Amino acid sequence: MTQVQAFIFDLDGVITDTAEYHYLAWKQLGGELGIPFDREFNEQLKGVSRMESLERILALGNRQHDFTAEEKEALATKKNEHYKELITKITPADVLPGITEFLRAIRAHGLRIGMASASKNAFVVVDRLGVQEYFDHIVDAATVANSKPHPEVFLRAAEVLGVPAEACIGVEDAEAGVEAIKAAGMFAVGVGTKEAMAKADVVVAGTAELSYEEIVAAFAAHTRR
Repeated sequence: MTQVQAFIFDLDGVITDTAEYHYLAWKQLGGELGIPFDREFNEQLKGVSRMESLERILALGNRQHDFTAEEKEALATKKNEHYKELITKITPADVLPGITEFLRAIRAHGLRIGMASASKNAFVVVDRLGVQEYFDHIVDAATVANSKPHPEVFLRAAEVLGVPAEACIGVEDAEAGVEAIKAAGMFAVGVGTKEAMAKADVVVAGTAELSYEEIVAAFAAHTRR
């Protein structure tokens, strides 16, 4: 039977909720381009890379053919500069409920901990949250070619942790993220509604419900099948 050796976390919506900052930064750029959108549309951008998010926004406004590749890069950079201004407000108080205790429990059991984030600002955010001591490795969007739901970021995290994918538990709050975990051959924990997290092996409504014992027991039961 496979023993769990590592947990790999998404950042946005799992460790902290920077989704609001991404939303505000994209919304400002959308407004400048004459492409208004709401929170419902913003759900489509969660767990998706910066350039893919921009493409979806431009398609929404039927402006996907109005810019050169260089201009699109400049637009994405502009959004990111605004986002970086917003995240300077992040403090350790912004770590989501139960996460610090969960990370401590994983550490206490001697398991490895990694991060697989779609954000290129993961290192900055983790540093501002004051939780960098818990992570053995952070893999962000700057080091992978494919965005979620492609499994590359999770497979890369397992590789740098030195742990086989089947011995990893991935924790995500986005549908694309859960798909990436499963495509990587890992056990998936989804934070959110049962509908949105339908492909996850374990679903919790919020981070405060994350229980080391319950998740590891579910992993053990799953590997015995």
